[in-house]
Amino acid sequence: MSSKPHPPLMKKHSQTDLISRLKSRKILGVGGEDDDGEVHRSKISQMLGNEMKFAVREPIGLRVWILISAVGFTAMAAMALVFPNQLYEVVFEEELSTTSISVRLYGGALLSLALIMWNGLYTAEKIIIQWTLLCEACYFAVQFLVTSITLMELGILPDAAILLLLSRVLFLVVTMAYYYSLGRKSKKI
Repeated sequence: MSSKPHPPLMKKHSQTDLISRLKSRKILGVGGEDDDGEVHRSKISQMLGNEMKFAVREPIGLRVWILISAVGFTAMAAMALVFPNQLYEVVFEEELSTTSISVRLYGGALLSLALIMWNGLYTAEKIIIQWTLLCEACYFAVQFLVTSITLMELGILPDAAILLLLSRVLFLVVTMAYYYSLGRKSKKI
C-alpha cells in the first residue's frame, strides 16, 4: 500500500472570511441594532448593557452650582447651630424673643441638606443628581413661602428679608433650570 501524500490542510480563518464572520454574528445575535438603536459588539456587551448609556451629559456649570450650594448650606447650617440669635436678627431685624431651639433645628435640617449636596457633588449617577437638585429646589420654595408668611404676620419688610426672598427665587430658578436640563434625553450620535 502506497500512501498518497495528503494535501496540506487549508484552515478557514473566520476572522478573515467576512461572510463567515457575518453569519456567525447573526447566529449569535450581535452586530445588529437593538430596540434602542445601539449596536453591540459582543454578546457580553449585549447582556450587560452599554455603560455609555448611563453616562450623564451634564449641563455646563452643574458641578460648580452643586459645590456652591453645598458650601452655602454648610455655612448657613453652622451659623444657625452656633449663632441662632444673630442669624434671626439679621433676617427679621428684631431680637429672638423665644428660645433659640427652633433656629438650631433649622440649622440641623440645613446640615442634613448640605450632606445631600456633598453627596450629589461626588456622584456620577444622573438620578442622584436629579434628586439632589429637587431637594434643593423644594427647600428654596418652602423657605420662600415660610419667610413670606412670617413677614406678613409680623407686618414688617426689612431690606435683609427682601434680599433673602429675592435670592431664594433666583436660586430656585437656577436649580430648576439645571434639574430640567439634566432630565432631557440626549440625542444619539
